[in-house]
Amino acid sequence: MPPKVSVIIPVYNVEKYITATVSSVLAQTYSDFELLIIDDESLDRSIQICQQFTDSRIKIIHQKNRGLAGARNTGIRYAQGEYLAFLDGDDLWLPEKLEKHVTHLDHSPSVGVSFSCSAFIDEEGQNIGIYQMPKKLQGITPSYIICRNPIGNGSAPVIRKQVFEAIKFFKQQGALVESCYFDPHCRRSEDIECWVRIAIQTSWQFEGISEALTLYRINSHGLSANWVEQFESWQRVIEKIRAFAPELISQWEKPAKAYQLRYLARRAVTLRTPSMAVELINRSVTTYWRILLEEPRRTLLTWIAAYFLLLLPQVFYNQIEAIALKVTEISQKRYLIKQASL
Repeated sequence: MPPKVSVIIPVYNVEKYITATVSSVLAQTYSDFELLIIDDESLDRSIQICQQFTDSRIKIIHQKNRGLAGARNTGIRYAQGEYLAFLDGDDLWLPEKLEKHVTHLDHSPSVGVSFSCSAFIDEEGQNIGIYQMPKKLQGITPSYIICRNPIGNGSAPVIRKQVFEAIKFFKQQGALVESCYFDPHCRRSEDIECWVRIAIQTSWQFEGISEALTLYRINSHGLSANWVEQFESWQRVIEKIRAFAPELISQWEKPAKAYQLRYLARRAVTLRTPSMAVELINRSVTTYWRILLEEPRRTLLTWIAAYFLLLLPQVFYNQIEAIALKVTEISQKRYLIKQASL
C-alpha cells in the first residue's frame, strides 16, 4: 500500500538546521507517510547528516541543482502519497501538523490546498513570539493570493496530488521532457505563481487551519534577507502571471506591489536594517496609498517600527519593540484561541 502522505524536503546547504527539520517530521503523531529528501546538489554536509537517519520511510533523491521549484517538482514526480506536504530544509513542524491536515482534507472533499498559520522562530530555533496569520482562511481568491498570499510560506501547505495533476505542464530538461508543477524558471516567489495557477485553472479550494502548526525560521542568510533580489523575483512572477491572467494583473498589480513592499519592510525591521525598512514602507504607501485604508493598523505599525528603528538609540528601540511584541503575541494568541473554538 502506498503511504497516505508524501513529505517533500528540498535540501540545499542547510546543515545547521536539517537534523531538527527531519526530526520534526519523524516526530509526527500521524505516521503513514514517506519522507522524500531532495538533494539539490547541496555543497555542505546536509545530505551526509540525512543519511545518518535510519527510518525506512526516508528516501534520498539526488539531482543537479535546479533551485527550490525544481527540487519540489522532483519530489512531486516521485511522490506516492495522496497528499503532498512540503517542508523547507530550515523550518520545523509541530508534532500534530500532518494529523490535522489529513483530517482536514479527509473531511473537506472540495479543498485541494490545506494550510496552517505559522509561528516565527529565530536562527537558533527560539520562538520570536509572533505569528504569520492570514486574515482569511476561507474564500481565497486569486486576487487575495497575489496581494496577501495567505499560505504565507512553503512549509505551511498540504496539498492533494490531484491538484498538481490538474496544473501539470511539461518542459525540456536536457534530452528529457519532464512534468513540472512549480515553474522551474521562478527561483523565488515560485509559490505565489503556483497558487494563482491553481486558483485560476482548477476548481479546488484553498482553506486554512487556524492553528500555528509550522515554525517558520527568519534566517538572515536566507532568501528573505536580500530584498532587492526578492522583489525583482516577485516582479518576474507577476509578469509570468500576466501571461495567463492579464485581467487579474491589470486590476490588482498596484495593490499587490504595495502589499509585497510592506511585507519586505516588516522583514527588514525584523532583520534590523532600518534604512531598508524605511525605504520599503515608503515605497509601499506611495505605490498604493489605499493600503492605509484597507489595513491601517498593520501599515502604520510597520511605518512606525521602521522610523523608530532608524531614529531611536538601539537600547530604547529594543525596549519599545519588546513591549510591542508582547502585546502582539497576546493579541495573536487570543485570536488563535478564538478561531480554534469556532
